[in-house]
Amino acid sequence: MGPIFVKAILFMVYEVKVPTLGESITSGLLSAWHVKDGDFVKTDQALYELETDKITSEGLAETGGRISLQAKEGDEVEVGQVIALIDDAAEGKSSSASAEVVTSPKIEEKPTKPEPPVTAKEIERPVDGKPLESPAVRHLAAEMGIDPAQVSGTGKGGRVTKGDILKETKRQEAKNQIPPSPPSPSIPDPAASSDRVTRRKMTPLRRRIAAHLVAAQHSAAILSTFNEVDMSEVMALRKAHQEAFVAKHGIKLGFMSFFLKAVVYALKEVPAINAQIDGNEIVQNHFYDIGVAVSTPKGLLVPVVRGADSLSFAQIEQTIVNYAKKARDGKMSIDDLQGGVFTITNGGIFGSLLSTPILNQPQSGILGMHTIKERAVVVDGQVVARPMMYLALSYDHRLVDGSEAVTFLIRVKECIENPARLLLEV
Repeated sequence: MGPIFVKAILFMVYEVKVPTLGESITSGLLSAWHVKDGDFVKTDQALYELETDKITSEGLAETGGRISLQAKEGDEVEVGQVIALIDDAAEGKSSSASAEVVTSPKIEEKPTKPEPPVTAKEIERPVDGKPLESPAVRHLAAEMGIDPAQVSGTGKGGRVTKGDILKETKRQEAKNQIPPSPPSPSIPDPAASSDRVTRRKMTPLRRRIAAHLVAAQHSAAILSTFNEVDMSEVMALRKAHQEAFVAKHGIKLGFMSFFLKAVVYALKEVPAINAQIDGNEIVQNHFYDIGVAVSTPKGLLVPVVRGADSLSFAQIEQTIVNYAKKARDGKMSIDDLQGGVFTITNGGIFGSLLSTPILNQPQSGILGMHTIKERAVVVDGQVVARPMMYLALSYDHRLVDGSEAVTFLIRVKECIENPARLLLEV
C-alpha cells in the first residue's frame, strides 16, 4: 500500500447581493428578513423581501450554510450591495475543512495548506485605514459638496453611507441658517408629543405612486366625463350562466371581463384614446393591452392583461385572478406592470359612488367603475328601480377631444347594457 496523503477541501463564503431588478431601479428597501443572523439556510430558501418603487420581490439562497446578516430590516440598499454572507462549510460539514484520504503507490504529493474562509472584514478592505465608500455614496457626496473623509461613517466597519452624507448636509445647512424663534409656551406644539403623532418613512412604492400621480397632473390636460349604465342585463346574464361557467372554467364570471371587453370595443371605435403623446409626436397603438388596477396593502398596482381583444371571458377572469394572487403574495414582476395602453379602475368594490381617476401615464385614458346602486330611472315612460353604476372617463385633452371621449363612454355603456354586442361585435 502506497503512502497516505491528506487533501484539504476548502469551503467558500458566498455573498448575498441585491440583484438587478430593472433598468430604472438602483435601490430598494429591505423590508423583511425571513431568517435570523446565524441561522442555517438551505439552497433556494427565501431569505428576504426587497421592496422597490415598482415591485416587492423575494431573495433566495443560492447555496446552503450558516448565514451572517450584513444589513438590517428597514435599510435602503443598493443594487449589487452585499447584504449577507453564507458560509457553506456549515452545511452538514466540518467547521472549516474536511480531510479526504487519498492513496497512491508511486506519486508523492505535498499536503496543501488550507486557506481560511473569506470573512466579512476581508471583503471590506480599507484603503489607508479608511473604508471604501460605494460609488453611489461618492456620487451623492460630490453632488452635495461633502468630503466623505470628513464624515463619521455609521456603516459596517466605519463605512460612510448615503444616510451619513444626507445628515452631514442637513447639519451644515442648519449651521448656516438663523435658528427659528422658539414657540410661545402658551401655544403647545401638537407635533411635539410623541403620543399624538407617528412618523414613518414612505416606502419606495408609495414614493413612486406619489411622484407618478403628481407628474400626471402636471404634464397632461386631464379632463373627466361621466355617464351612467344600467347593469340589469349583465347581472341577469351572470346569474343565468354563473353555475355553468364555474363548473367549466373553475372561476367565477365577474363584471371586469365585461367592462374589459367593452373597453376594447370602444378603443376600436375611438382610436384616439388608444394613442399617446411622445414629445411632439403622436404614437398610435394597434394592440389592446389593458391595465387593471389592483389594490394591495402596500399600494395600488396596475398589472396588464395582454392581448385582451383575443382573450375569452374565462381567460380574462383567470388572468385577473392570477394577478390578484401575485399581488397578495408580493410576487408581481416588473413585466406584469409595463406596456398597457388603457387602464380600468374599480373604486366600486370599496363603495365609491363617483370619482375622477387620474391618468396612468403615458396613457391617454382611464375608466373608473363605481358601486352599483338601485335608483329610480325612467324606462319607456315608467319610473322603475334599476341597478345603476356611474362611469367616469378621465382623458388627456391635449390628444382626445371632448366628442371622442363622450363617444367612447357611450360605446362602453351600450356594450354593458346590451352584452350581445360584445359577442356579435356590432
